[in-house]
Amino acid sequence: MTALLEADDITKIFGSGVGRRIETVALRDFSFRIETTRPLITGVVGESGSGKSTMARLLLGLEEPTKGAVRYRGADLRHLSNTQRAAFRREVQAVFQDPFESFNSFYKVDHMLETPIRKFKLAASKGEAHQLILNALGAVGLRPEETLGRFPHQLSGGQRQRVMVARALLLNPKLIVADEPVSMIDASLRATVLTALRTLRDEFGISLIYITHDLTTAFQICDDIIVLYRGYVAEVGDVTKVVKDPKHPYTQLLVSSIPRPDPDRQWSEEPEPSALAGTANPDKGCLFAARCPHAFEPCLRAIPQLYRTDARRAATCYLHQDAPTLALDQMDELLMAASGETEPQVTR
Repeated sequence: MTALLEADDITKIFGSGVGRRIETVALRDFSFRIETTRPLITGVVGESGSGKSTMARLLLGLEEPTKGAVRYRGADLRHLSNTQRAAFRREVQAVFQDPFESFNSFYKVDHMLETPIRKFKLAASKGEAHQLILNALGAVGLRPEETLGRFPHQLSGGQRQRVMVARALLLNPKLIVADEPVSMIDASLRATVLTALRTLRDEFGISLIYITHDLTTAFQICDDIIVLYRGYVAEVGDVTKVVKDPKHPYTQLLVSSIPRPDPDRQWSEEPEPSALAGTANPDKGCLFAARCPHAFEPCLRAIPQLYRTDARRAATCYLHQDAPTLALDQMDELLMAASGETEPQVTR
């Protein structure tokens, strides 16, 4: 079956400086598929600069990959016909970090919701359009009487973000790419947005790619997770397994940084790198080797393969080099296995 959206071995390199001689690899050899058979929430986590937002922009067609291709129902995003592009824009929606930037402050919230209905001809009358808006607002936990007729600045951050989720829902999409959707919202309001995102999966059958630096919220709502480090997949699999028992040293570092309500817990600095870490060459070996407390000789020679540490997750780390390997383009199979759908093929 043709995937709804597929990233096929994509790499994105940005150039800077005079003549763009300085190159920064934002995403490396990334492969990923979104099927339509079962709605899932896939988390993509990592620190700033790990490639999360670059991946989102590539999947949405806002950037073109330097290598590889992003395909919508089998067709390269760069070569979509007008009809295909319109279908893509309807079936693949986005919710970004700062909802306020998506609003025109001169218009009331109603305008933001009416525009997609008019553009995609979703309703035959004003009455039908209004009912669609009421249904979408109700689905994300907003009261129309407290939302419609107001300007963006009159709503809270959580309300504005849920309006954006409602706007995406109006189009009945198959996939929503949510890039840091709660990072600029007060902690007390984040639960309302997370609940709205879960509703999209559970009640409307919409898959989500949930991009965040916050492992806590990813653990709350995701089915599976991809951990990125410097544009490369560090660990992937079932979210419970990855967060509760991380196998990659970088994932372990992310998990250890989660604040815990324990007055006896001592905050510690990042673990000291191993004795060999200082000789690591980031252009040759493991990308995390220079920071890794476990770095040893193989880490200095080449980027490790993706080793399947168990049936439902894998890590790119030589600490697990005795485990079967999993090609990066089979990562989506592992994610489906993590969700109980299938068992990925492996090689030794």
